[in-house]
Amino acid sequence: MPGELVLVVEDEPQIADTLERYLRANGFQTERAGNGERALELWRRTRPHLILLDLMLPKLDGLEVLKRIRQEDRTPIIVITAKAEEVDRLLGLELGADDYVVKPFSPREVVARVKAVLRRTQGLVRPPSHVRVGPLEVDLEALRVRCQGQNLTLTPTQVRLLYLLATQAGRALTREELRAGLGTEADERTVDAHVKNLRARLGPCSFMLETIRGFGYRLLQP
Repeated sequence: MPGELVLVVEDEPQIADTLERYLRANGFQTERAGNGERALELWRRTRPHLILLDLMLPKLDGLEVLKRIRQEDRTPIIVITAKAEEVDRLLGLELGADDYVVKPFSPREVVARVKAVLRRTQGLVRPPSHVRVGPLEVDLEALRVRCQGQNLTLTPTQVRLLYLLATQAGRALTREELRAGLGTEADERTVDAHVKNLRARLGPCSFMLETIRGFGYRLLQP
């Protein structure tokens, strides 16, 4: 099973490359943003398990990113800063950061802190029940799906399947991941059947459900 998703928000490519390399070597998935606006966009789209957030960012600084996220969600955030002054550290934590790291840092230390924060916050972050990907809207709580504003008729299992794909839109999910997410003991062929039936009911949005031959399925992001 893929590991937790960490969003690396860092505008220095060399530092971001190093962080991603160490995180992936330790089993994590990663996404990267080089500025504050992109960070918010990726956070809303991918719903990462944790964010590594540099404070000095172009377009929108890290403290503003942190503040906006905390107005909506409790996604764990580790602040990365080149400023060692205590006031910056306290300000970040008062706004809701879960931990901080001061540059220059050891990538191994950062990975250790990521693991520690995830252990401490496990179970506190839940993805939203309502997800929108392009023209497609999925409301898990209401078991409702819309394509281009029109309600679609789906079974509860089909809604749950589509929700799993929508919350990780753009990433290919294996049949085993989908089976596990549905909580069923059925084999992978049953997953294939569910996907086939789901695609037939998506109408104009059916093009978004992509088959990855020999691997699984992906919901495209228009």
